[in-house]
Amino acid sequence: QVQLVESGGGLVQAGGSLRLSCAASGRTFSLYTMGWFRQAPGKEREFVASITWSGGRTYYADSVKGRFTISRDNAKITVYLQMNSLKPEDTAVYYCAGRPTGSQYIAYQQMSDYDHWGQGTQVTVSS
Repeated sequence: QVQLVESGGGLVQAGGSLRLSCAASGRTFSLYTMGWFRQAPGKEREFVASITWSGGRTYYADSVKGRFTISRDNAKITVYLQMNSLKPEDTAVYYCAGRPTGSQYIAYQQMSDYDHWGQGTQVTVSS
């Protein structure tokens, strides 16, 4: 009943920028927190950032803090991830996720915290 579709991935040189989008549809009113995760080859899927729909409270992984910015457009029901100063280690498949309930005081950094997932979009950063 909830669909999440990521877009905006691609190939970029180190130091460059990219903006990912996650468009939500269906029972979007049942979503409280939206998150971005990423998974590099041979590695576990890891938390990148999260945001609440109502208050816009944000949380970031230490590895992206200061470089990435998560935001949302409530009217378009879309979440964004602005990625600046990209590094080769940022190369991964990036996934959008949604959690039905929550608290603005919790970051929700675990995959098990989310019920809905997008198909992922590939981000490749060359050196």
